[in-house]
Amino acid sequence: MIAFKTAAVAGLLLLGAAVHAQPAPAANPDFAAVQPGAYAIEPTHTRILFSLSHLGFTTWYGDFTGAKGSARIDPAKPGASSLEVSVPAASVATTNATLDSELKGAEWLDANRYPVISFIAKRFSVTGPGSGEIQGDLTLHGVTRPVTLKAHFNGAGKNPLSGAYTAGFEGMASIKRSDFGVTKYVPLVGDDVTLIISAAFERKA
Repeated sequence: MIAFKTAAVAGLLLLGAAVHAQPAPAANPDFAAVQPGAYAIEPTHTRILFSLSHLGFTTWYGDFTGAKGSARIDPAKPGASSLEVSVPAASVATTNATLDSELKGAEWLDANRYPVISFIAKRFSVTGPGSGEIQGDLTLHGVTRPVTLKAHFNGAGKNPLSGAYTAGFEGMASIKRSDFGVTKYVPLVGDDVTLIISAAFERKA
């Protein structure tokens, strides 16, 4: 019994040592420490998600992939930043292939006629440590309207897998799809749409 207890204690000590030996997270959450300069979206780990009510019974979710874009970041002058993001409308995915096909069609996003969804920032403002608002123009279904993103800085640092200096942000906004001419099944299927942009930006050499 004594030998068993001794082995158990030794195992716990080794486990604790292994936990403490793990490297610190790569991303530094201090926005003031971000390297200033020009950045480009890293598309593999950037997603644009949306949600809306489905008949009042459930909240339906989907996302867009294949995003492209650029940003200029200077933590000393956040108001002078820039941001442009675009995504193919045909990349819409909901885990339901039939619905995906419908959403790409003429009665919804009409991806053949309006192949790109884009957001171009016009104004930046700081609202707190690591948070801010980004006012800009969202173009969806061929219609451009002003939208405000509530932004949060996740962190920045050297990506331990790719070696690229990376900065990560999340932005959230609410829109009415009918404002952009996407009116199919309103109000049975919700008019209010929540958008979330989870974006990784790599600093250009």
